[in-house]
Amino acid sequence: MKILVTGAAGYVGRAVVDALLTQGEQVVALVHARSPDVPDGVETVRADLTDDRALMSAVRDTDGVCHLAGLARARLGNRPLARYHAVNVAGTAHLLDAMTAETRRTGRPGNLVFASTSTVYGHPARQPVDETSARHLINAYARSKAAAEDLIGRRTATGALGATTLRIFNAAGASASRPDQDLTRIIPRAVAAATRSAPPLEINGDGTAVRDFVHVRDVAAAFARALHANSPGRQAVYNLGAHPASVRDVVESVVRLTGRPLPLCHRPAVVQEARELIADTTAIRTELDWTPSTEGLDDLVRDQWRAVLRAEAPR
Repeated sequence: MKILVTGAAGYVGRAVVDALLTQGEQVVALVHARSPDVPDGVETVRADLTDDRALMSAVRDTDGVCHLAGLARARLGNRPLARYHAVNVAGTAHLLDAMTAETRRTGRPGNLVFASTSTVYGHPARQPVDETSARHLINAYARSKAAAEDLIGRRTATGALGATTLRIFNAAGASASRPDQDLTRIIPRAVAAATRSAPPLEINGDGTAVRDFVHVRDVAAAFARALHANSPGRQAVYNLGAHPASVRDVVESVVRLTGRPLPLCHRPAVVQEARELIADTTAIRTELDWTPSTEGLDDLVRDQWRAVLRAEAPR
């Protein structure tokens, strides 16, 4: 299969590219950066999601699309909605238009896997949260991802494509020995604070808030599985989580596995953030036969720590 990956140079996008290559797929990487981090030999298209002509060219003769390009960082999600809409919603609309045009040209329905977020659940009434739970859109980021989900659902209902939406909880760990470098996420941020390459770790509240973590490698595996399970006219939605853990659990794991003290800075709790957000992954385990390859939080922290050490080692 020939697969287009948007956002291919990003943290999760690069992991998806690696997973597809391992399975023998041909990958086209859609990137925005001038010097993208993609494997040698991968066809690369540098374009913006608003560039209709480039998107038409990129999707031509492809068998599927993994759509990961977008504006992320939920905690920054109170920026103006217009910014998130322009990238996450309008960009998705442009991609869907290009895929629909390709379907008209070839007669073959499109095949899409979309990276969404657990943030769309907001403050769920029950835990763990499953895919039937109501969406509670607490910030601009969540609203933009939900709007993109809805766009995909409406286009899928026409029969023009089959789609899967993966609501990723908290991707973590290293991809192909590359650490997660986004210090807005707690595991790389905590490891960086332990190595003194970043300021003390800020903890909002008492540290008992619980999130669900999943290895980025397992997220990538879910994308690969979903591509082969899509059917025209159907939009499947799956949660992707694996290891619920509190902020305190992350701190304790980092200290134990690195053998280094972790300086902390306590801040007031962020009122709009959920106290718990835990994934019910029954659906994806049952329907796609997906299971996480890791056994617990320590596996993710250890993987990040080892990748950081390799990156910092003299060459």
